Parts: sequence; structure tokens; C-alpha cells
Amino acid sequence: MVQSYARHGPTQAFGLICSSSSNSTYDGKLAYVPALEDVLVWDVKKGKMLAMWHETGHRAQVTCIQRSPQANTFAVGYADGSVRLWDSTTGSVNATFNGHKNAVTALAFDSQGTKLASGAQDTDLIIWDIVAEAGLYRLRGHRDQITGIRFLAPPELPSTSTGSSTHFLLSTSKDTLMKLWDLSTQHCVQTVVAHRSEVWSMDVNPQQNLIFTGSSEGDLKMWTIDYDAIAEGLKTTESGEVSKMILAIATLPLASRHRVSQVLFHKTQPCLAVQSHDRSIEIFRIRTEDEIRKKQVRRRKRAKEKSKSKKGELDDKADEDDAGPDEIGLIDLLTPYLVVRANAKIRSFDFGVGDASSHKPGVQLFLALASNALEVYDIPPATKSKEEVPQATRIYSLDLPGHRTDVRTLCLSSDDQLLASASNGSLKLWNMKTTACIRTIDCGSAICSTFLPGDRHIAVGTKSGELMIYDLASSSLSDTINAHSATVWSLHVRPDEQVLVSGSADKEVKFWEFERDAAPEDDSQPKKSLTLVHTRTLKMSDDVLSVRYSPNGKLLAVSLLDSTVKIFYQDALKFFLSLYGHKLPVLSMDISDDSKLIVTCSADKNVKIWGLDFGDCHKSIFAHEESVMQVLFEKKSHYFWTVGKDKMLKYWDGDKFESIQKLDGHHGEIWALAVSHHGNFVVTGSHDKSIRVWEKLDEPLFLEEERERELDQIYDSALADSLNRTDTAVSSEANTNGRLSAEVAAVTKQTTETLMAGERVVEALDLADNERAAFGEFEEQKVRVGTLEAAGLQPPPRNPILAALDLEPEAYVLRVVEKVPSTALQDALLVLPFSKVLSLMRYLDIWAQKGWNITLVSRITFFLLKTHHHQIVANRIMRTTLIPMRIHLRNALRREKDTIGYNLAALQYIRRKNESERTAQFFEEEGFDEERIREKIAAGKKRKRVSIKA
Repeated sequence: MVQSYARHGPTQAFGLICSSSSNSTYDGKLAYVPALEDVLVWDVKKGKMLAMWHETGHRAQVTCIQRSPQANTFAVGYADGSVRLWDSTTGSVNATFNGHKNAVTALAFDSQGTKLASGAQDTDLIIWDIVAEAGLYRLRGHRDQITGIRFLAPPELPSTSTGSSTHFLLSTSKDTLMKLWDLSTQHCVQTVVAHRSEVWSMDVNPQQNLIFTGSSEGDLKMWTIDYDAIAEGLKTTESGEVSKMILAIATLPLASRHRVSQVLFHKTQPCLAVQSHDRSIEIFRIRTEDEIRKKQVRRRKRAKEKSKSKKGELDDKADEDDAGPDEIGLIDLLTPYLVVRANAKIRSFDFGVGDASSHKPGVQLFLALASNALEVYDIPPATKSKEEVPQATRIYSLDLPGHRTDVRTLCLSSDDQLLASASNGSLKLWNMKTTACIRTIDCGSAICSTFLPGDRHIAVGTKSGELMIYDLASSSLSDTINAHSATVWSLHVRPDEQVLVSGSADKEVKFWEFERDAAPEDDSQPKKSLTLVHTRTLKMSDDVLSVRYSPNGKLLAVSLLDSTVKIFYQDALKFFLSLYGHKLPVLSMDISDDSKLIVTCSADKNVKIWGLDFGDCHKSIFAHEESVMQVLFEKKSHYFWTVGKDKMLKYWDGDKFESIQKLDGHHGEIWALAVSHHGNFVVTGSHDKSIRVWEKLDEPLFLEEERERELDQIYDSALADSLNRTDTAVSSEANTNGRLSAEVAAVTKQTTETLMAGERVVEALDLADNERAAFGEFEEQKVRVGTLEAAGLQPPPRNPILAALDLEPEAYVLRVVEKVPSTALQDALLVLPFSKVLSLMRYLDIWAQKGWNITLVSRITFFLLKTHHHQIVANRIMRTTLIPMRIHLRNALRREKDTIGYNLAALQYIRRKNESERTAQFFEEEGFDEERIREKIAAGKKRKRVSIKA
């Protein structure tokens, strides 16, 4: 009988408020922030998480978030190069776009929210059509990571129903260049060397006439867009130069010379924010022309006063000045207003643009910090008094549901209800059922921790050598013991719950007995507090890294910095065994419940399993790609868990020395591991500040199947990579020859999903072709034999799949093709060999004739004709299919066009009818005569216009 194991899977991830992998967005109430592979939605005012956007099985980190002008739609870019469109109301993915080979670094929607531009580390820009859910084209030209994208809508060009007004795209990159792309011709019309160093940030003002770019040297440059030159197109001036569309104006002085990592205009208020320092953001106010003129007049008056001119002359000059002031430079528009300083490094910021009516005057500035926290500041409106220095006030802060630094240690209570996690600065208690943070207590730099007997207290060992005892009921520090003179690396409670042992870098193992003191009886019930009494010390030859009692209470294992493990009898502390074989120090160890096996893990990436009878090494396993940080046995078994710096959690069989399961999910080194006392789950804590729970599932796991699945995954990903590598080889070859590869390319990227979809289409075509061939033969036989003998002929048996679904072959193929996601359709069609393309064309003709899903049919037809144009032109095989297809498709499209035209006319009729009914109703209600009503309506319109203008 083949042995089966219990499969484990990820069920919870908590402890994260926001990760520093991506930017965040804020709408005045809700914050949409990255949390490694998920996006979290926080109500900042209540400090409550409202939603988690999680796609099962997707493990790549979020690298970019962009809100669409269309309500409730967000574009989220990931580290694997994919872009997903999320619906914020349902928390589900509307579409997935695969086109980039590396992490997506910039996203931008056009003004209508129908097109999306994405830029990535692979230096490409891709324009996506959101309505058709397809990639339109890829723009190449930059030589380094894209850092900023903005659509430009020239004000002169009116938006028509036939085409979008957004014809231009602006992009910046780390290659120091800023490019202006004409999307109607799909080419770059101007390239500007924006800075001497990498361009890190870019934004365009709401009026779309100014561009600000920030570099890694701390320069902030100001550019203007000449829409007249854009309207005229590329023209040469009299001197023979090409007219420039983007012109440099000035460089803005900043307080710090660090990298300008973000520049952002407020959408409605005259406000610009620039982040050029790790912890602070400079706010600039954009002045009106009147303010600048007044200031110019004041400045001139002061100059005249200083030159001690006559008063009469001064008045005359002042009048002259008022009449003809200096020309206003764009650099005069900006004035430094205030600096917002945060408590930690700022990862990104956003203006809270919500309802202007609901919020008091002023601007909200939202900060996502690199320390796993969020803050919102209120920036007061500008006042005329010079005495008041404007100050930004912090109005909301969200930092309790997560650690500021790496999660270094985890421990579970004996009933698995509570989890304690500790980091440098804080100890947190979590309810394991709800994963809610129920206590946060300040502590030192925690290294190890354990629940003390009774689960009312927690002992934490710190970097400074102290033992801190926390009382959970009062969530306070009840005792601090200066236990060691160096870092306390390990704590363990003896199985009889009488003694706590601590091991430290001061080369000492200390034993502490528990004593319960009755507190003074000032309350009705006396409270008992727990204290530790030092009883014995065991001095070692080297730093102690880990201490462990055997579950039968007879032995004590101590691992040392000299890479050995010493085992003593715990009662007399007499030496029993020495385990040596590791090349680097043993960082953690554990002893099985039957006290027969000890497993040790080391910084040499190996795990060794030893017998405790004679100290013989049963097996040495190369377990992880990096140092193995912790190892723990599952209760009442010889299965054990290991975690390492390679971000992996692994499950092993200690009797067969086999790897059972590899679980990846963390995005940083895993420091801490805790195993449930009932064997139901394991918890891991990591450098990425997240805590993850991996639960035992009901489905069994067989080792052979698991290995096959892993090999299949490796093969599929390698196949997809090899298919994607062909076009990169071509482009790099073209680049090396000194000429750039084609500036515009198709948007294709093969993934395992597209390959599978292509295979499914091929299988459906084979099945349908065989079925049609069999029935075609039967019909021919009937004709050949004649009617009387044909009565005895049996029709061939139908294919079981078609019989079960009760579908004709052509309907079955359409059903399979319709199930291919719209975003993966083109890549799936590229997988088809030419013979299958010929077969699919015949079915496309049948579908067009029958009028089935004409939109899909025409999309597939045009794509296949464009892709296989050379083969189709070279031979005449497809003439027989294409000529009737042209007639059928044209007729079908004409019918579709008529339907749409009819529907549009009907909608316009309904709108007109509705408007006339509303006017008539208004007349009837008021009972006025027609002239007074018209006056009233006109007055109402005027009032509305005035209020909007104001």
C-alpha cells in the first residue's frame, strides 16, 4: 500500500498593513495598499480592514496600483509582468493582461478609462484596450525601466464619438529620457534628455500644460507642452531644426538633494507634493496670477523706497507699474508652503481626493510607510497672516495590526487559541480563529519567546540579555530579569512545567524555577503573579545558540557556536553525547515526542537526523538553498517542518528521509516557526513582516504524484519561457547591429494558461473534424448504395462528449473557443499549427453563416488573417474557404450594424420622450402659464452655471 500524507495549504496571511513593494492610492476615506501578493482596502479613520483582494494560487508581489476614472475599477501590476483589473465592489478580477516579461513599474489610464498603458522593467510600453480586453500594441524605445506614464489630451482636439481624444502618451525612464508618443501613428515624436541621471518620477498638472520630472540626483525640472506644435505635427523651422513639442522651463530648488522618488499634483486644489527625502514631503502651493502681480508690485515699491525717491515720483511709477507689470514666469507660480515629516521612511503618498463638500477646507495627504504603517496628515489652507506658520497635523495613523520590523519569534499557547509574535520593539498577541491583533505590548529587541505554564504569561528573551515576563491579563510587563550579559538565543520549558532553561551568547545555560507569589489582598480575590528564580548555571565552551529538553524529561540538548550539539542528563547535568557533523553552527533543533530522534538544522543549509540512543547520524539532508533557520517536529510523529532564508517552508518525513511538501508564499527570509500542539497547522513569521498560517487539508498527498506535479510545472514554465525567448533574441540581435528593433510590436506572451487554452482548441478541432468526417462518409455511402439498401446501414456512433453535451461538432468547437479568456485568446491562437488554422477557418465560415457570436468570429478571423498572411497569399488552399466566408461575414456584420443602429435610435427616442414627459409634468405641477415656466427654467440654468463657475 502506498503511504499517503496530509496535504497542507495556505489559509491565512496577516500582520501586514502595507508592504513597500508598490505605491498606494487613497480616496479621502479608503486606502488601497499593497500587501505582498494581495491588495488591502483599509478604512483609515476606523483603522479597519474592509477587504483583501486575493487571487488563489497567484504568488507574485504587487508592484503598482492605479485607479481608473471609471468607478470601482483598479489596475494592479505584479512582479511577474501581469496586470489585473480588479472590481472594488466585488473584490474580483475582471481581466488579466499578460504582456511584460518583468515587474510592472508604471500604469496610467486615459481620461475615459477605456485604455490602459503599462510600463515595466523590460523597458516596453504596452497599450491595452480595456473594453476588448486585448493588447493593442507594444512600444519600444526606452533602454531602462519605465518610471512614469501619462496620457495627454490636447485641448484643441475635440472628442468625437468615432475616436478617442487621447492621442499622446508621455513616458519617462531610468535611461534619463522622456519620450512623447503619438498613439495615432504609434511612434515616438520627441525624445528629450530630461536629466543627467535616472528619471525617477513624473507628473502632469490637471490643466495638462506643465510636466514635472524628478531625478536620482535630487533635481526637479519643469517642462511645458506646446500644443500648437503638437497640432501642426513634425515640422522643420527656418533654421532646419524640428519644432519641439516639450520645452524646458526651469529647475526647481529643493530642500534636500536625495532622489526625487515621487511628484504629485492635487487634482482639484492648487497644490504640488514632492518627495525627495526618505522621511519628509515638501508641499508647494501654486499661486494665481493676481497673487504674483501683487507681489511684483510690492517688490518694486520696496525697491523704489530703498532708492529714496520722491513720493510723487514713486506714486507715478507705482501707477505705471500697475498698468504694465512684468511678464509672469512659470517658475513664479510655485512657492514652498510646508514640509510634512513622517515617523519612518515613506514608500509612497497620495492626496485624498474625495467629496469636496464633505471635508473641511484643507488637503489630506496620505502616506504609506516602509515600516508597515499608514498615516494621514491634514494640510491647512493658506492664510494671509504672516505670523502663522502653516503646520501639517497628523489626523489618522494605522500601525497596530502589524509589526514595524521583522517578525523574529512566534509561540503558540497550549490550546492553540493564542499566537504571540515578537519583533524589535513590540510583542503582539493574535486570536488564531479571527487572526485579529488583541494585544500590543512594547518590548525590547526580541529574539526568542515562549508561553509559560498556564498560558497567562509570556517570557521573551532579548538581544541585550534580558528575560522579560509579560502578564497577558493586564497586558503589562510584570518582571524584567537581567539573565545574561549577551543575547538570549533560546528558551524552553521543561516538560514537567517546573523549570525554564535559557541559552545565551555569554556561553551560559541558566535554569529558572517558577514561583507564584500571592499579590497583596487589596482586591476581593488575590491575584497570583509568576516570578523566575535562578537555580543552576551550566557553563559551556562556546556561545549557546539553542537549548532543548527531551519530551521524556531526561535529556537536555545544547547547540554551540562550534557547530556541535552537546547532550546532558538534565537532572545531574552529566555529559552524555556530542553530535558533530555540521560545518556551520546549528541554529535550531527539536526532539521527537518519543524522545528517540533529534533533528538539527544549520547555517550550512543541511538538516541532520540523529538517534538519541547512541548519537548516530541517521541521515543528512540538503534541505534549503540558504541557511535553515528553524526546525520543529509535528506532535506525536516523526514528521518535521523546516524554514529557511530561501523563503521556503518544507515538510519532511523523518523515518523515510523524504521531502513531503514545499510551500512557498513568503517574500522574505523566514525567521520564525510555530507548530500547533494538535498538529492541525503551522505558523511562520518572516522578514516581509507577514505571519502566515498553513493548515492541514482533507485531501491526501502521494509523494509520486507530488514529484510528477513539480516536474510538470517546471516543464510548462520552461516551455513558456522558451517560446517567449524567441522574440527577445530577435530584438536584442537587432539592437546589437546598431539599429533599434521595430518601435512597435504585437503584444504577445505565452503562459501555461495560453498553452493549455491552445491545446484545448486543437483537441476540440480534432474531435469535431473526426466526427464530421465520419458522418460525411456515412452520407456518401447512403448516396452510393441507394435508398433501399441504405435503410439497413447504421449511422456511425456519435462521439461520447458530443452525445453527452448534445451538441453538433461546430457548436462544440465554438463552445471551447468561447471559454478561452478574452485576454488569452490571441496567444492561444498563436499556438495552433497552420493545418489547424485551415480547419478553424472552415468553422468560422459556418459560425458566420449561422450568425453565432459574430464579434468573436470577426476578431478571430482578422487576427488569423493578419498573422498567417504570408502562408495564405503563398498558396491557394484557402480560396475555397475565404470567398464564401467573406460573403457570410459581411452579411452578418451588416445585420449587427443594423441592430446597433436600430437600438441607438430607440434609445434616443426614449431619451427625448423622457425629457418631454418631465417638462409636461413640471407644467402640470406648477399650473403656471408657459412664459413664466420658461423664465423659471432659464433662471434655474443661470443659477447653476454661476455656482459651478464659483
